Amino acid sequence: MAYSKITYAARDGVATIELNDPPANTYSYEMMREIDAAVLDARMDRTVSVIVLRGAGDKFFCAGANIGMLKEADPEFKYYFCLHANETLNRLEQTPKLVLAALNGHTVGGGLEIALAADIRLARRDAGKIGLPEVALGVLPGTGGTQRLSRLIGKSRAIELMATGRTFSFEEAEEIGLVNQVLDRDGFFAQVTEYARQFLPPQKAARAVGRIKRAVSSGVEMSFGEGLALERELQQQLFQSEDAHEGLRAYVEKRAAHFKAK
Repeated sequence: MAYSKITYAARDGVATIELNDPPANTYSYEMMREIDAAVLDARMDRTVSVIVLRGAGDKFFCAGANIGMLKEADPEFKYYFCLHANETLNRLEQTPKLVLAALNGHTVGGGLEIALAADIRLARRDAGKIGLPEVALGVLPGTGGTQRLSRLIGKSRAIELMATGRTFSFEEAEEIGLVNQVLDRDGFFAQVTEYARQFLPPQKAARAVGRIKRAVSSGVEMSFGEGLALERELQQQLFQSEDAHEGLRAYVEKRAAHFKAK
């Protein structure tokens, strides 16, 4: 599909989905449909091993849902809007390719909910605030925030942050495990790209990285025994891959492996 609310590009193994609706990159139904399509584009592109989410400009990753749109919408539209957003972020979370969220500016409300569906969150130092302040609007984080935040940082802390609606720095977010790393302001996106490259072939077995993601993302919702069964099935798939044969040969031959994501 043609994109107008996002920018999508795939280059050298990395697909970039940039939220681009100034001034605050708030998402509408139209933007979420485009994100959904871009996730599928990246999923089906065999040359892509890593997906990077980022916001356009310097001030915002994403300030959440477009409040003006929600204010005018009827309850039925709001319900289906939230349902589709849930489905889109689930698709992102379940895609067996590593997803990085590059938090270049304020990441609040639904913007944080999008970032929570990524596997790793990298933030730009002193670039903005992060949090889920929906309680100030009389609603709750309705795009997976209540579920993903509690699974990531624990029930009690998640309830406190959502009930107070407090926004805080990326540095504090790193301390509580909400953000993986805070990177320098200068050259932030270049640093994110360099970080992403470590997961690309030939240095890294990208298929194995993707299956690790699937084992964790799906397995955490299963019983322990079911999770082990999923792990075995994914391992069996990898045992049949060219990369596994190459990795084992390289180990025996005492050389660096040259992976092909096959």
